[in-house]
This record gives sequence, C-alpha cells and structure tokens, in this order.
Amino acid sequence: MTALQKMIPAVLTYCALGVAHAGVIAPDALIKNTVDEVIGIIKQDKDIQAGDPKKINALVDAKVLPHFDFTRMTQLAVGRYWRTATPEQKQALVTEFRDMLVRTYTKVFTVYRDQSVEMKPFRMSADDTEVTVKTVIIKPGTQPIPVDYEMRISPDGWKVFDISIEGVSMVMSYRGTFASEIQAGGIDGLINTLSNKNSNAESDMVKAGVK
Repeated sequence: MTALQKMIPAVLTYCALGVAHAGVIAPDALIKNTVDEVIGIIKQDKDIQAGDPKKINALVDAKVLPHFDFTRMTQLAVGRYWRTATPEQKQALVTEFRDMLVRTYTKVFTVYRDQSVEMKPFRMSADDTEVTVKTVIIKPGTQPIPVDYEMRISPDGWKVFDISIEGVSMVMSYRGTFASEIQAGGIDGLINTLSNKNSNAESDMVKAGVK
C-alpha cells in the first residue's frame, strides 16, 4: 500500500467530520444562545422567579435538557462498573441519574436574581469531536464563578456531558459515592438508592403542595 493510499481513509474521515460539523451550530454558539434564551425567559416570568416548579420544569425540559448527553454523563459517573452493567441496568441508571441531575439543576432557577454569563474566548479545529466551552457567571458584589461545559459531537449536534463549576466536575463528583454504593450492594443497589432519593424528593414536593 502506497503512502497516498494510506492517507485516503484519514482524508475521508476528516471530510466526513467536516460535513457533519458544518450542518450543526457551533458548541460555543449553542451554549451562548441557550443561556441567553433561558435568562431572557426567567427575567420576563415572575412565576419562575418565585420558584414555580411546573414552569421551571417546563423551561428546563424545553430549553436545557435537549442539549445534554445523559448516557455519557451516567457512564462517567459510574466509571469502570459501567462495563459490567446489563443493558437494562444501564437504562435504569441513566433514568435515575438524569432525574437527580434535573432536580439539582432546576434548583438553580429558584435562586436566580441578576446574574449574567460571560463567554470566554473559544477555539476549535474542524476535526474536534470534544471541546470545552468556558463561561463565567457574573453577579454584582461577588466573585465571578467559572463554569466550563464539556461537550462532544453527536448525530444530533453538540451535547454537554459534564459541567465543571470552579474547577469541580459535577459528574465526576458522584463517582466516589457511586463506587461505594456499588461495592456495598452492586449495580442494583445503586439503582435502588437513586430511585429512593428521587421518590423521596417527589414525595416532599407533593407534601409541600408544589406538584
């Protein structure tokens, strides 16, 4: 095989990636557009500012969740144990972890006041499949908070698979706890723990009259 023949697969791959990326919005633009749109909605909706859970959940479902790769997020949090999980266990883990993350994420909207988000300089190559989009949350009278979005390309465009706040990975912060749960009760033990936490949180919301 000649050197030219060896180069063909690499060139074809590069071109395919370029075509795939050309038809989707750039990762930094995706983050900026989503953040701007969500903040704009919050500023105009007094119910969301007051913590209305139905409106907050609707906003998150429509504008935020479509841009997250929850399977990848769960895989990273579970770590090496992911390889030994059955397809059914993997699906259950993704479902429960997603519900927990969504519940955590929606709490952010209840404390939003007058923050703004600044996009940091961003560069990427045409063949990049994973990138980091850096932002800073600005609130008058407080120190800026760096928030980084880890993203990768998918058939549906760029998706977030981790968020780091002040250098701490949201997904990886669960790995130690998940490992302990799995060592104590196996994959099913972790699923049950997550399911119970989600169920208890749901019950608390019902008792509080916010469902």
